[in-house]
Amino acid sequence: MRFRVVERGFRFGRGEIDVIARDGPTLVFVEVKTRTDPDLGFPEEAVTPSKRRQIRKVALGYLLEHPDLFDVPCRFDVVAVEFRSDNPPLIRHFRDAF
Repeated sequence: MRFRVVERGFRFGRGEIDVIARDGPTLVFVEVKTRTDPDLGFPEEAVTPSKRRQIRKVALGYLLEHPDLFDVPCRFDVVAVEFRSDNPPLIRHFRDAF
């Protein structure tokens, strides 16, 4: 699967979406979470219900600014990155996360 990045760091109001990409015909809103300390839990756990609501609002703002995309299928993904001192980063992609 190859994504074509459309925009990075899109801001609307007080919120931001890290990456907006196309996956074929689908518009994908991607939240990227990172951790360097395993004691803080898994990065994906930081995408709380409140954070999901905020991301949805920002995604709607993006669609309002791009009305030609309003009927395009959309989904929300999460990319979790764990930086580990002695190994390469561990990256997990949660497709259609919420």
